[in-house]
Amino acid sequence: MPTFGPDITLNNPAYIDETARIFGKVTIEEQASVWAFVAMRAEVREIVVGKRSNIQDFCMLHVGATTPSIIGQDCSITHHAIIHGCQLGDNVLVGINATVADGAVVGDNSIVGQNAFVRENQVVPANSIVVGVPATIKATRNNYLANRMNAFMYHENAMAYALGNYRRWSEDGFMQLAADEMDQLKAELASLQAQQEQQQ
Repeated sequence: MPTFGPDITLNNPAYIDETARIFGKVTIEEQASVWAFVAMRAEVREIVVGKRSNIQDFCMLHVGATTPSIIGQDCSITHHAIIHGCQLGDNVLVGINATVADGAVVGDNSIVGQNAFVRENQVVPANSIVVGVPATIKATRNNYLANRMNAFMYHENAMAYALGNYRRWSEDGFMQLAADEMDQLKAELASLQAQQEQQQ
C-alpha cells in the first residue's frame, strides 16, 4: 500500500492501488478501496470515503471552495466519475463518467446514471435514479440491494487484489458466495423496512 502524507488518514482500507494519487486532508475508512489511477485532492475542506466504499479506476475526487466531498458507506464510484465538493449518502452508485458537482446531495440507495450531471446544490432524494444533463429523476426505487451487491463485489475484489489475486470473480464458489450475500442483504432490507413501518 502506498505511503501518503500526514493529513491522510487510512483506517484499515482493504486496498489502495499504488498508482492512486491522494493529496491533502483525506480519510479512507475501513475496508474501502481505491483503484488504479484515481486522483484525490483536498487542499481545503476534506474528502471522506466511507466504509466498504469503492473508488474505481480513473475517478477524480476534489473538494469545492466551501464544500467537502463526503461519501457514505457501501458506495460505488464507478470508472471515470467526478465527485466535486458534494455529499453522497449510504449505498449510492455513481455511474461511469458521471459528475456530481459542488454542494449537491445524493440520498441513500440512489443511482446516478452513467454520463449524468448532478448540478451544483441539487438535492437527489433517497431511493432515486437520476439520468441526463442536467440530471433528472427517471424513477423512484429503493436500490439498496443492487448497490450493496456492487459494493460487496468490489470489497471482495479489493481483498483479493491486496493479496495479488486478480481473478477473484472467476473463482469456483464465488457465485455461490455472491448468492449467499444477496440472501443476507434481502433479510437485512426486510428488517429495515419492518422497523420503518413500526416507526410510522
